[in-house]
Amino acid sequence: MGKEFSITPRAVPRVETKYRRILTPLPHPDSVATLQRLHRFEPQSMRGQPPLVWDRAEDIFVYDKYGNRWLDWSSGVLVANSGHGSPEVRRAIIEQASSGLLHNYVFPSRQRADLVEELVRLAPPELGKVFLLTTGSEATECALKLARAYGIRKGGAKKIGLVGAERAFHGRTLGAQQAGGIAGQKDWIVNEDPAIVQVPFPDGYWTEDTRFDVFLETLGKKGLRPENVAGVMFETYQGVGPDFAPAQYIRQLAAWCKANDALLIFDEVQSGFGRTGKLWAFEHYGVTPDLICCGKGITSSLPLSAVLGRPEIMDQFPPGSMTSTHTGNPVCCAAALANIRKLLAEDLPANAARMEKVLAPGLADIQSRHPDVVGRWACRGLVGGLQMTQPGRKEPNHDLAHDIVERCFHKGLLFFCPVGAWGQTVKIAPPLTIPEEAVREGLAVLAQAVQEAVGALNH
Repeated sequence: MGKEFSITPRAVPRVETKYRRILTPLPHPDSVATLQRLHRFEPQSMRGQPPLVWDRAEDIFVYDKYGNRWLDWSSGVLVANSGHGSPEVRRAIIEQASSGLLHNYVFPSRQRADLVEELVRLAPPELGKVFLLTTGSEATECALKLARAYGIRKGGAKKIGLVGAERAFHGRTLGAQQAGGIAGQKDWIVNEDPAIVQVPFPDGYWTEDTRFDVFLETLGKKGLRPENVAGVMFETYQGVGPDFAPAQYIRQLAAWCKANDALLIFDEVQSGFGRTGKLWAFEHYGVTPDLICCGKGITSSLPLSAVLGRPEIMDQFPPGSMTSTHTGNPVCCAAALANIRKLLAEDLPANAARMEKVLAPGLADIQSRHPDVVGRWACRGLVGGLQMTQPGRKEPNHDLAHDIVERCFHKGLLFFCPVGAWGQTVKIAPPLTIPEEAVREGLAVLAQAVQEAVGALNH
């Protein structure tokens, strides 16, 4: 359930602080022609974000051409973990682009070798191989393929079951959307794979019963026997929240997967590379998955994703039969290496953990002031969310979330707008470089926007 923002310029109050600057109507009148061209030549599905024509982005800021500056709490949908356009990443991209090598298909390159070696070094020791791709959807699709192939090899044609979670999002391609659990996004598929099922995600709010027994009971109700499960894929935290499962639940799930020779797959596309206060978000659970899907924050810039896994899983397909045209593009690899080195050198995961101590109480305070319409707040590291609900009812309120995002946009605080059947969340995800002062300013702006939006409900 997406909503479109108006592109008619509107006068908004002037804002000028250390972290925000709004000097003109929004959108700026001179940017409307660009917005109109995009409306004319792109599908309407691309109109879900605030009408800001980006001119440049630096660290925690996004700028237009007209003197306006936004404090970015989107990271460009959780990509810019080390900040927008960091000098280290820019320099690596420029040097590689100037070297004469922009593309090499799957022919060997030093850049690809450097990156996969670094990723293996950072992963749990059991996960010794990496397959580089381009998008998060490609990574999750690849993981589903590897899990099914592994299941067939281990248990024959019946061991093909794949288990995902309700409300999960793994991408917008065929397999990724079937593994996900957002019903409205799957209407176009019609003939869904009956061996792909979803279980309730134990977030403790939308699903109040967080016992692992619910997982087992749901498999039974859906006719999927444990010995026929090839793999279980969960987002390490569910992006609709962010919502973490109880650690005990995940430990029981990991033990169950091992006992039934099913692969445990964590989708870290959104959560990896320091976002939650640890390099890998699954570290919060104290378990090691068989496969990791990652992307987004891996480069803080260019398109790159990866699947990391145990060698016996990754080596199932013979030479030439699991490749990708742009696998390990040398420019993207250079960006990833520079980004990872910056994340580690500046210990940005630790900054995310420190900022959680500021962000979490701020969100809790907003929720406590508006308990009838802010059903839930959540925060881990530098990912957080306010889940908006219908007044007095535990039902998603997409319109209120949209209104809050728009009000923040007019005040110089930038979010990406929630869309889809679970688009009730005002999602908070600033770059991991953000200082405490900017977190506090952003919280104050968010609190004001929520206050105004809730007030508008009553008039």
